[in-house]
Amino acid sequence: MSEHHFVFVHGAGHGGWCWYKLANSLRLNGHKATCIDLKGAGINQTDPNTVSSLDDYNQPLNDFLSKLPLDQKVILVSHSVGGGSMTAAMCQYPSKVSMAVYVAAAMVKPGTMIPPVLKEVLKICSGMIETEAEKIWDFTYGNGPENLPTSMTMKPEFIQDKYYNESPTEDYTLATTLLRPAPVMAFAGIVDIPEAPETDKIPRVYIKTGKDNMFQSNRQDLMVSLWPPAQYFLLEESDHSAFFSQPEALYKILLQAASSISP
Repeated sequence: MSEHHFVFVHGAGHGGWCWYKLANSLRLNGHKATCIDLKGAGINQTDPNTVSSLDDYNQPLNDFLSKLPLDQKVILVSHSVGGGSMTAAMCQYPSKVSMAVYVAAAMVKPGTMIPPVLKEVLKICSGMIETEAEKIWDFTYGNGPENLPTSMTMKPEFIQDKYYNESPTEDYTLATTLLRPAPVMAFAGIVDIPEAPETDKIPRVYIKTGKDNMFQSNRQDLMVSLWPPAQYFLLEESDHSAFFSQPEALYKILLQAASSISP
């Protein structure tokens, strides 16, 4: 069996820990799996309120890619707004990425205008101040109330319904002990990534989540239509967090997608 190296990129509030089921399955079957903690996430010790930009937030991912040997490439796998981090990394290190997989993730072609309806949902998911966003997020104003918020935390009463409505309750319970505030200023950059033609040479895969209460089905469809991927899969029974609700099916899709490229 050919060995692939999968590098996982988490979404808002999460960390590398959320991919533990996928990482375990891949390693048991002879593949490599690296679960990145972006700046201020997971066990990264940075205060998320001090993260100033998307580049700053992505530093751990960029550091990892920059240190890969010249003859090595990885398959990037992202979730939710982590798709923006992954796309930015693809722009900076296209020669290091053999495939990019978006799992209910922000997949926006660099340098393009985003339709208002899609920009709206990306802003809500990433906590940019709007009435709808304020319904589900609590904000911290680390630079004072007169300035934009510096971090956000999903309100406890929304966590299970938005993230884990089809996931095992033990994973939901685990997540509530590990979720951290997410840096708002980092997410502002995902809709403004500059044009990078090299990213079009990287095969992209989109995995849609069919029972997602966070990223609505029609919005996912719109995003896919605006930047069509090489491969498309549907996890009909998955909530927003496929790594918890459909880990076996997601594992099989990752291997199927990876089989189309050389390790």
